[in-house]
Amino acid sequence: MTLRALARFPDRRAFVWDGGSLTYRATLSLIGRLQAAMAAAGLVKGQTAAFLSANSAETWCAGVAAQGLGLVVTWLHPLGALADHLDVIEDSGATALIVDSHTHAERGGELTAKAADRLGIVLTMGRADFGRNVMAAAEKVGEATPVDLTDADDYAIINYTGGTTGKSKGAIRRHRSTAASAISVAADFEFPDMPRYLAAAPITHVSGTKVLPSLLKGGAIHLLKGFDSEKFLATIEREKINFTLMVPTMIYVMLDHPKLEKTDLSSLELILYGASPMSPTRLVEGLERIGPVFSQLYGQTECYPVSVLRKADHDAARPELFASCGFPIASCSVTLRDDDNEEVKPGEAGEICVRAPHAMEQYWKRPEQTAETFKGGWLHTGDIARADERGYLYIVDRKKDMIVSGGFNIFPREVEDVLSSHPDVAMAAVIGVPHDKWGEAVAALIVAKAGTQPAAEALMQLVKDRKGGTHAPKQVEFVESLPLTAVGKVDKKVLRARYWAGQSRQVG
Repeated sequence: MTLRALARFPDRRAFVWDGGSLTYRATLSLIGRLQAAMAAAGLVKGQTAAFLSANSAETWCAGVAAQGLGLVVTWLHPLGALADHLDVIEDSGATALIVDSHTHAERGGELTAKAADRLGIVLTMGRADFGRNVMAAAEKVGEATPVDLTDADDYAIINYTGGTTGKSKGAIRRHRSTAASAISVAADFEFPDMPRYLAAAPITHVSGTKVLPSLLKGGAIHLLKGFDSEKFLATIEREKINFTLMVPTMIYVMLDHPKLEKTDLSSLELILYGASPMSPTRLVEGLERIGPVFSQLYGQTECYPVSVLRKADHDAARPELFASCGFPIASCSVTLRDDDNEEVKPGEAGEICVRAPHAMEQYWKRPEQTAETFKGGWLHTGDIARADERGYLYIVDRKKDMIVSGGFNIFPREVEDVLSSHPDVAMAAVIGVPHDKWGEAVAALIVAKAGTQPAAEALMQLVKDRKGGTHAPKQVEFVESLPLTAVGKVDKKVLRARYWAGQSRQVG
């Protein structure tokens, strides 16, 4: 699919970044040359290669080149810790490492040294003090036509989970599954006719799932090395960006930026958002200040995508939909099930369970967790939701984030939405903390908007008035910022660790 898409519009720009660009023809040529250089370096079909890079057109091409040669690839998160990277290399069985030395030379050197016993081949996308410069080798090749040595049933990729509920697990897919995912994204998301896609989040992860669908439509991918709100806004205006993907924390920063009102964002047709819940109040603010361009996606590493809340669903006349994660996409079957794996009654909360051609095949080398996740023939997401009479899904929370206080089940998401509706609250995170009488108590950590000082008592009362005393936080703590995972979700493991050190937390 990728090679065919790149052959279609040879003279168009495929990738654009500060200081450079690649046409479709040049991208296709680079993939071919990289394949020749990789094969000469000893990479062979069936081998697993780990990649480490910030947003880079050349390294994206290297990933395509490796997959075309029949290798299984796994992308290390560009913001991940050394220990996490070493864990993924060991768990995936990677015997090759490809590093963008322009952005990750130091980490690449550390990985090369510490995983020397398992890494037989280390390649760098430029000069480095370690490995072999595969870009220099590719330049010496001359012209080389890209090859596809794969079969649809070959393993293609191992995606590691974000680790928000425990140690990261590898979700492995075959080529037919990765193709199905690209087709689902292209079919069910409202891409502009000619995408000018701005990728600030890592294209090694969910942001990258929009690259191939954009190329299939003849679009251009504009790459930023990371999210800098001022550069992000300036790029939208300068390049007439019509499409981007953001996590809610990025949207909040953009909304609070003093240059937002002075920036021409009229080219924007679509802002996809997801990865974590978004405050309905701040979503309304975005619609008022930026326009009707928002669309929410829902999915997870194990199955992406699952549902989408389209632009037309972001309607002030139906504000109840702002709390929804959308309607299941065409190729994904969804059911809500209880702890006994029985479908819940209409209107009741149950775990989102899915079947789809783009779902993972299994957790790599974790047969027991795979069996548990696929019990009853459905992939169990760990997300608890309700469905309305039309089938729109409303996630109430992660199963493992649920707070059990005095026998009552409390979903933090519901409390966070109320707290975020306060005009002085920029972000809110709710967790369960130990309580002698109730087992767990509701605690709220609040990031206040600049220049404001909301009162803890007022926030507690706001929740009590909206949700009742059981849901009201028993303590409110004001913080400068909230810890985020590498994919931009609030890291509740870190928040809970402060309170639960040495104690066992049970979720009923």
